[in-house]
Amino acid sequence: MGFNASSPGPFRGAEILLRDLVYERTGLMFDNSKLDLFIGKLAPLIKARGFDSALDYFYLLKYDAGGQDAWNDAIDALTVQETYFWREMDQIHALSEILIPILLRDDPTRKIKIWSAACATGEEPATIAMRLNEDAWFDRADIEIRASDVSKAALDRAQEGTYCGRAFRALPDHLKNKYFRPAGKCWSISPSILGRIEWGNINLLEAGSVTEAAEHVSVIFCRNAFIYFDTESTRNVVNTFARAMSVPGYLFVGAAESLMRVTDYFELEELGNAFVYTKHR
Repeated sequence: MGFNASSPGPFRGAEILLRDLVYERTGLMFDNSKLDLFIGKLAPLIKARGFDSALDYFYLLKYDAGGQDAWNDAIDALTVQETYFWREMDQIHALSEILIPILLRDDPTRKIKIWSAACATGEEPATIAMRLNEDAWFDRADIEIRASDVSKAALDRAQEGTYCGRAFRALPDHLKNKYFRPAGKCWSISPSILGRIEWGNINLLEAGSVTEAAEHVSVIFCRNAFIYFDTESTRNVVNTFARAMSVPGYLFVGAAESLMRVTDYFELEELGNAFVYTKHR
């Protein structure tokens, strides 16, 4: 018969078990009002495995020693990987025009580490690299850009560096022509930009991995990731960032996100036309 995503009754308990397991492992939160959405996203994967219920898929993810590929597929299905170049640019302009000069003011030889902590298919770290290159920062300072995502499939696309259509909807044409070359119906990013970025597969709920990635980092971009987390998961991630970052440390989140009443480590400050959460101690 196969799995039916709209199955009522006893299947609901299995779906809740599966939902809670995903939350425990990834921090992705789907409350009861979004349970149908959650199962709808996973239904093709459950059917592809030939399972009759969400409980079979739950057992695969929780107990199967070879279940990592299944986890990768589930994460890819549940996360939104749609983004674009030159998004929320006030923050990135502030990084190049204000923050980097501040960081270099006391120590012009310091290494500036920047981490794009939920980079999806790579448009954000590539945008950062292009913007810094436009101000010739790579010629004037020691700058390291790291990028990570929980989705391995998204990272594979990011490292390939080929983009199409709507990824360019906000990127000025002169920058597209400067940093990209045609690749069939799509465009490939310049190796000079792609080579500036170090990539990693990181789950933001795994404190050890996050601590290692955030160590001595001055600037973290974690935009539009916390909208999928509940308050407690957000607090844990943000505080892990704070404990590992340099002082001062700067955290950029999405325009629709707020860390007020979430953490005591950061203060919200205005920086040019942008807002940033700043760690002073």
